[in-house]
Amino acid sequence: MAQYHKIELLAPAKNLEVGRIAIDAGADAVYIGGPAFGARKAAGNSLDDIAALCQYAHFFRAKVLVTLNTLLLDHEYPAAVRLAYDYKRIGVDAIIIQDLRLAHILFSTGDFNGENNGIRLHASTQCDNRTLDRVLELEALGFKRVVLARELSFAEIKHIRQHSSVELESFVHGALCVSYSGACYMSEQSCGRSANRGECAQFCRLPYDVLDADFNEILRQKHILSLRDLDRSDLLPQLLDTGVTTLKIEGRLKDADYVRNIVAFYRQRLDTLFAKSSVEGTPIDNKATAENTPIYIKASVGNTQIAFTPSSDKTFHRGATPYFSTSRPASLVNQNTPKSTGEYIGVAPLPAGLLPHITLHNGDGICFGNDGFYWPNNRVRIPAGTPLFRNLDTAFQKQLEAKDAAVRTLPITIHFTETTDGFTLSAEGDGTTAALTFQADKQPAQNAERAESVIRQQLSKLGGTRLEAAAVHIHWLQTADNKKQTADNRNKAQTTNCTACFLPAALLNQWRRELITLFLRLREAETTPAPLQEEHIPSPEEIKRLLAPLPPHPAADKQPAMTCKYCILFELGCCKKHTPQTHSQPTFLRQGEHLFRIETDCRKCVMTLTKI
Repeated sequence: MAQYHKIELLAPAKNLEVGRIAIDAGADAVYIGGPAFGARKAAGNSLDDIAALCQYAHFFRAKVLVTLNTLLLDHEYPAAVRLAYDYKRIGVDAIIIQDLRLAHILFSTGDFNGENNGIRLHASTQCDNRTLDRVLELEALGFKRVVLARELSFAEIKHIRQHSSVELESFVHGALCVSYSGACYMSEQSCGRSANRGECAQFCRLPYDVLDADFNEILRQKHILSLRDLDRSDLLPQLLDTGVTTLKIEGRLKDADYVRNIVAFYRQRLDTLFAKSSVEGTPIDNKATAENTPIYIKASVGNTQIAFTPSSDKTFHRGATPYFSTSRPASLVNQNTPKSTGEYIGVAPLPAGLLPHITLHNGDGICFGNDGFYWPNNRVRIPAGTPLFRNLDTAFQKQLEAKDAAVRTLPITIHFTETTDGFTLSAEGDGTTAALTFQADKQPAQNAERAESVIRQQLSKLGGTRLEAAAVHIHWLQTADNKKQTADNRNKAQTTNCTACFLPAALLNQWRRELITLFLRLREAETTPAPLQEEHIPSPEEIKRLLAPLPPHPAADKQPAMTCKYCILFELGCCKKHTPQTHSQPTFLRQGEHLFRIETDCRKCVMTLTKI
């Protein structure tokens, strides 16, 4: 048999509104921060809002993951454990965790193993998951999924997949941390704000002076640590081939427009890829090896209609990079700016240099500059040959903000069946079935075709319900006179052909509303978790005892400020492996009063920054 692989497109949710937008745009799951300990202090949400998001997502069998991924202080563990049980109570599907001492406590209760109504735990990328040994360690602890380090190549991911059985999640799009996640202490060492406590001051986005060993300037005030944004949209087949389960879009602080656009962009690309992998369940590229060829399917249900053309260039991005997916790129940063560059539209002067597929509109934002980015006005002269970018497309923005920009519906099949003393209406979709019987007088239709058209038309009106009528089947009672006619028409339209009845449109509308109300009530009941029995939550004394088996967190002041696969020396063409050594070798970074030493381990291709 062919191998079916469910692939989950995971989107960020700053809040309830953005979470719903992500689901509507086609996300199979969303991740969101709760009231505390969520690694983004600016993106906290109430339990009520998360519960509402769970109900909205579960309608489409989509999942809600909640971040509880900061390193905790000893006195915070009781509150964090209580919060984990709250997430379980309101129907959250999984909790993303960095603190392994917290994970040990939760696993010890038996309520967070993903079995017997237990909630799942996922190991955050903040756990610094860059080796097979680390993944195996987390799998042995009980984690059901590991969020892999962004720096891993596809070959490294495939190696981990081949030697482990835990689910693997990989980033596919969004901002990149220049340091290995969980191994950045620059913000904490420089201003007392810990990235591992959700307080990152984003020192990587600041401009730095690059100095040699004698403190001579090699570069002045350049954004040498500000990585371009990850974009693996052109590498999706290769990424799926590694065996990952989930593709993650970064951006829990991003607004609704960004989330709607980027989720729709990847939804369309994935759906196209999935369609190519299967025709009626058979891989189309290699039918002879169907048993060995994976068929990819999405992890949730429902159809998404996108009323705009998604483009990853038209919402916030710092320029795109595949990062280390297949090799080490020649350049990974935009030295001139950490801000959004927008889409490339040509070179000055315009319109002669305008690309043929670009149309400018009144109010569009244009930026330019070889040394930073500027917004033009009447006093600015743009030199010929200057690259130009559009960072605001007003026409696209209007399409993106429209009410019907992205609409998701669950397809259902409706059956209209004549009974002896009336009619039965039923609706079925994704395992949910609702049926109602109505008594009514029957009046033979003078025009059977017209009568059936009215029935289909009225029963298909499901706007505003999150449902769509995929098909409407009409079944009339059979009589001795029409049995042969029924047999002759069995394979024709969606009608058991008999004497049709005329029914007023108003009556059909009333019946449809009652049926859909019942279907939605049943659907929500099926996708809402049952109330949990009273559970034993570990007391502070029990938690204190459970903290012993794992070592405390490492002291930030004993660590390098950053540990990175990215290397400034390689970026500037000074790699010790490939270029002769010169006197002006990059040795220090200076940012105001802060000074950092650049050190490299060329055997491992790792760079560290140490505060001095």
